[in-house]
Amino acid sequence: MKKSLGYAFCTAATMLTSGAAMADSIDVLRYALSGGTPNLDVRGRWEHVSQDNALDAADAYTVRARVGYTTGRWNDLDVQTEFEGTFPFGPQAYNSTTNGKVTRSTIGDPKGTELNQVSLRYTGIAGNVFKLGRQRFILDNARFIGNSGWRQNEVTFDAFTAVNTKISKTTLTYAYLSRVDDKNYKGFKVNGQVFNAAYAASTQLNLVGYAYLFDFDQNLATRRDTQTYGLRANGAFPFDGFKLLYTAEYAHQNHYKDSPSAVSAQYILAELGASSHGVSAKLGYEVLGGDGTYGFQTPLATLHVFQGWADQFLNTPTGGIRDAYLKLEGDAPAGIKLLGFYHDFRSDNGGAKYGTEYDVQAMKAINDNFSVTAKYAGYRADTFSVNADKYWLQAEYKF
Repeated sequence: MKKSLGYAFCTAATMLTSGAAMADSIDVLRYALSGGTPNLDVRGRWEHVSQDNALDAADAYTVRARVGYTTGRWNDLDVQTEFEGTFPFGPQAYNSTTNGKVTRSTIGDPKGTELNQVSLRYTGIAGNVFKLGRQRFILDNARFIGNSGWRQNEVTFDAFTAVNTKISKTTLTYAYLSRVDDKNYKGFKVNGQVFNAAYAASTQLNLVGYAYLFDFDQNLATRRDTQTYGLRANGAFPFDGFKLLYTAEYAHQNHYKDSPSAVSAQYILAELGASSHGVSAKLGYEVLGGDGTYGFQTPLATLHVFQGWADQFLNTPTGGIRDAYLKLEGDAPAGIKLLGFYHDFRSDNGGAKYGTEYDVQAMKAINDNFSVTAKYAGYRADTFSVNADKYWLQAEYKF
């Protein structure tokens, strides 16, 4: 009888303890779900495009809205969700790529809504972050992998990513990409392997080595299966009153999986500049190699940032591109930030002059949440494409 009473007492105590632990766990989970962080990003924009061709000029008035929520931590886990939508208003006098207005110039901001991000993150192993699901994924300067954030609908990836910072000054990134959710509210499949190792030795030297292996569901002229291996270095040397800035990068791209053996090209970037008292100037030279059959491609990059805001070279010509540019950046009165480029574009194969471009941007942060931007890009053609002018006025609120 005593044994039975003792057993019953132990059983009851265990149940009470387990119940209390379960109740505590439920309370923590409830807090994680209710104690998270919301985010909101609303961006209104007018964009105008006019070109010296048979297409009519285009004007797009659009609003992009993102609404999201990141839960609090529970057992070292949290969840991020985000919805996104692009909504044209006023006269839709532009070709959005989906609205059928093919007599107008293209402005790639179609109407649409989507689940922009939904991912599970785990941080339970010190020095590691693992993330699974649809997510924003940007590496280095976004030259090879980025979110194309200038367009109203950004690019996100269905992916598994792992970031390790256990080694001092070193960041190791691995990612497996299964799908690219593109800026047109569409997408395509990819079997992508991403390896990126960054070592921040000092302010004078940051090194990045990378390998990007992409096997796309379809081999297109502008999206081939490729393997790309590269090395990047950049840094700043402080002197009395100014800093000397530099960047150097080299990569080679070869055929992979189903692509033809003709897929082979090199990438070169050299940049030298100086900054002082909030003003910087850089001279750069970027080469996407081409031999007349194949030009170096970066289909998962944030392409608008490179080779001119007029977007004349979103797809590298088979003759490649040599882009010699001057970049000026600085602070103006009233807290306005100015940015400007001059580009001289030539082919890598033969050196034919493609054209030139001027880009100018002024941005003013009204407060921590609200900013306004005015921007212009003017491309003047010689042997590639046609003259093009693009204007933007934009206001953005986010928290």
